Amino acid sequence: MADLRTIPDFMDRNATSFAQAPAYREKEFGIWQEWTWAEARAEIEEIARGLIVQGLEIGEHVGVIGRNRPQLYMAMVAAQCAGGIPVPLYQDAVGEELAYVLGHCAARFVIAADQEQVDKVIEVKDRIEGLRHIVYLDGRGLRKYDHSAMSSMEALREKGRAADRAEMDRRRAQQTGATTCVMLYTSGTTGRPKGVVLSHDNIVETSKNSSGFDGLRQGDEVLAYLPMAWVGDFIFSIGQAMVTGFCVNCPESADTVMHDLREIGPTYYFAPPRVFETQLTNVMIRMEDASRFKKWLFDRAMAHAKTIGPKLLDGEEVGFMDRLKYKLGEIFVFGPLKNTLGLSRVRVGYTAGEAIGPELFDFYRSIGINLKQLYGQTEASVFITQQKDNEVRSDTVGTPTPGVELRIAENGEVFYRSPGTFVEYYNNPESTASTKDPEGWVATGDAGFIEEGTGHLRIIDRAKDVGKMASGALFAPKFVENKLKFYPDIYEAVVFGNGRDRCVAFVNIDLTAVGNWAERNNIAYASYQELAQHPRVLETITNHVETVNKSVAEDEMLSGCQIHRFLVLHKQLDADDEEMTRTQKVKRRTIEEKYADLIEGLYSGVDEVYTETEVTYEDGRKGKIKATVKMCDAKVVPVTAKVLEAAE
Repeated sequence: MADLRTIPDFMDRNATSFAQAPAYREKEFGIWQEWTWAEARAEIEEIARGLIVQGLEIGEHVGVIGRNRPQLYMAMVAAQCAGGIPVPLYQDAVGEELAYVLGHCAARFVIAADQEQVDKVIEVKDRIEGLRHIVYLDGRGLRKYDHSAMSSMEALREKGRAADRAEMDRRRAQQTGATTCVMLYTSGTTGRPKGVVLSHDNIVETSKNSSGFDGLRQGDEVLAYLPMAWVGDFIFSIGQAMVTGFCVNCPESADTVMHDLREIGPTYYFAPPRVFETQLTNVMIRMEDASRFKKWLFDRAMAHAKTIGPKLLDGEEVGFMDRLKYKLGEIFVFGPLKNTLGLSRVRVGYTAGEAIGPELFDFYRSIGINLKQLYGQTEASVFITQQKDNEVRSDTVGTPTPGVELRIAENGEVFYRSPGTFVEYYNNPESTASTKDPEGWVATGDAGFIEEGTGHLRIIDRAKDVGKMASGALFAPKFVENKLKFYPDIYEAVVFGNGRDRCVAFVNIDLTAVGNWAERNNIAYASYQELAQHPRVLETITNHVETVNKSVAEDEMLSGCQIHRFLVLHKQLDADDEEMTRTQKVKRRTIEEKYADLIEGLYSGVDEVYTETEVTYEDGRKGKIKATVKMCDAKVVPVTAKVLEAAE
């Protein structure tokens, strides 16, 4: 494979070596449609030639926006074949976000999925200098639009079919591993998103190394449902898919993902902790509604699985009776549960994006799912570390992916160097220089350490979020937040306490889980806000917080992070309100500023605080939510003298 330098090179290899094997599937109108590798290449080349005829020049950017669809993945590879650079965007991005990204990269073309996305682009078109043409997949609702600078994907392909392939071949012949493969924008937790330039070498070498690490193969199946603008989706659905030749399956819609997951039964599966949390929440809701016998059987089987399941996955010695009991659990509980989750065939499963709670992680491994953790970022083409089979732990993120070097700075920040290291931040030399040094070492912004003996990397928290309590004890909010989010009725948590004498927290309830509980207990409510402040809900969350405090107290290094007071927020944290990123990461600084009155209320000791919060509605209008938020106390476990000595 030495002569395969770019993603289009691997496309050619796959169309020759695996011509009739499935490359893409999409469920449409309830039926799975399939493209073989030979059919996919033919369609990709038609789109590429069409873009060239339409005026795409070498090095120009092509925005791609919409849900996961084979035609959009093929359009990104087509842009590469035509000498362009694909720039996928978040499908739920509002006009302002689209305007920034498309304007920043000076996109000349936009390939949009449907009328909704076309409307958003048209709305901000005047702010995108140089935008020449919009191509759409689904033409419903677009018949009466001005088509002077707009055309359907089918019309573009017709132009491509009629065009000579010589120019496309000439452009492809000029490409090397150093040619830009894609530009992906960071989530923007601390400011404006930055355009991360990744070369074909970055994507291809990282895909080869990570695929070899886990033995991924041509016959594997994946479900592509994560945002196409996220680097993880790009590496799984284009990078690794092209390098290994496995099949990428696209669900019918966001609402049918879980159903489609069960039908496909992927062998290689990735999900951020949020998805695993939601799946577990749904399981727990079902068990609450189950009969007394089923609930008893589930609890007994899970108690046994908690100790035996991980040992079996890791190939450890397990007694005959324990194996037999686990096998019975597999027949009556774990097997049906995995089938319900769509994870029956998973051979390799990963989670990343943020730290996953150990209880959540252990739950999935206990029922026999080979769930592992990886650590990565956009600037690394995803992979920095991965967990080897038989070396899987909930408290580490594994060892370096092949080809990756790690080092820890004096302040505890993690640095890496790898074949996947990004080329630059687009049009931002200052940020590039501050992130990547001349020797190629990249600052991750995360604090951690490498364990002696095992070589495993442990991430404590974001370096900027790790601090000290007034007592000198270590403050690492994510450690506590992840423990809280293990509970099905807690959707999000934000802990504060840096420089303070004690920690406090905001909690978002999970409306699905808590709403189901309210229905079973005949508790009427008219809104999220009303349910969030219900006395019985606050009592339940108090019990969760106090249980977490007991768990945190057992950690000598972080026992000072116990939560003394908390509140249940009157609204859900939302990306549209700038409180989270599009990848569902909390914007901690924004929340501290926006809800300063509530934080002060928690520390001042008052029982409740009246607040008014600006919100953004789905149509873009602004409004205000008014609420009186109750402050709740939680019991803490006294910190021992030994811990205080360690802090000093």
